[in-house]
Amino acid sequence: MAVYTNVSLKEAKALVRQLDLGDVTALRGIQGGIENTNYFATTDSGEFVLTLFERLGFEQLPYYLHLMKHLAQRGIPVPEPIAIKDGNKAGTILHTVNKKPASVVTKLSGKSELAPGVLHCAAVGDMLARMHLAGRDFEMAQPNLRGLAWWNETAPVVMPHLEPAQAQLLQSELAYQNHIAASSAYAALPQGAIHADLFRDNVMFDSADGVPRLSGFFDFYFAGTDAWLFDIAVCLNDWCVDLPTGAHDAARCDAFLTAYQAVRPLAAAERQLLPALLRAGALRFWISRLWDFHLPREAALLQAHDPSHFERVLRQRVAHPVTL
Repeated sequence: MAVYTNVSLKEAKALVRQLDLGDVTALRGIQGGIENTNYFATTDSGEFVLTLFERLGFEQLPYYLHLMKHLAQRGIPVPEPIAIKDGNKAGTILHTVNKKPASVVTKLSGKSELAPGVLHCAAVGDMLARMHLAGRDFEMAQPNLRGLAWWNETAPVVMPHLEPAQAQLLQSELAYQNHIAASSAYAALPQGAIHADLFRDNVMFDSADGVPRLSGFFDFYFAGTDAWLFDIAVCLNDWCVDLPTGAHDAARCDAFLTAYQAVRPLAAAERQLLPALLRAGALRFWISRLWDFHLPREAALLQAHDPSHFERVLRQRVAHPVTL
């Protein structure tokens, strides 16, 4: 969540007035992440997050915002987009600031847990399953814009920046994932709205008497309609690995999957393709981090992620498949 576009207090106040949230008393840029411009906005009525979208356009954003609204209204703890209250734009949740699409959403309580244990992983697995089920009647659909088509398009762009062994890994894994995507087992995977980026820093926890309580999922701006198993794989590749090595953590993985399946048991095709989708999740983030690292954009606050981490995760997933 870097700051690419500066927003003045005056500009923020003008938008917040339309949302009937009172006056803005403080505005602070949020550091971290790489896609959008984000600010914490303190108003007379509470804390909110103002986002200006730097890559996504007005035609794509309604899917994300209405998905968040849909999930919030069904009891899933996610930031809820705030609509304009009055006038001919009443009900609008996609706004414009500095000629860019923007949103204002409720701010979640708690903080991210960057060193999760089994209880954190179980809580994420449970809520992810509930989120998948809550999205079954969401009527809008949009492809996962960072799915296989994007990998095929982006891999040749980052390939010149790789060492020969890395290029070989990227080419072979991409071929494997295209093969998997054409299989009958892949076609049988249950699908729906997925978060697609549910890393440790996109989940919030409170604690009660020392017991972690999940207080929310956020940053839905990579969401799309895709296999639920891909969402699970993305989570397992972050929540349930050793960060220095990328190695699988069996205890955390078991806690996550047990909690998930207590809400929504996995289908036979999902159990079969878990090893392949874990590789797919690692490939997706290796490619995107290579792209962001070698082809960066300017930003006032920007920290590009190290792409070598997901190269290690991918190599681990290839060498040590996780089976159910």
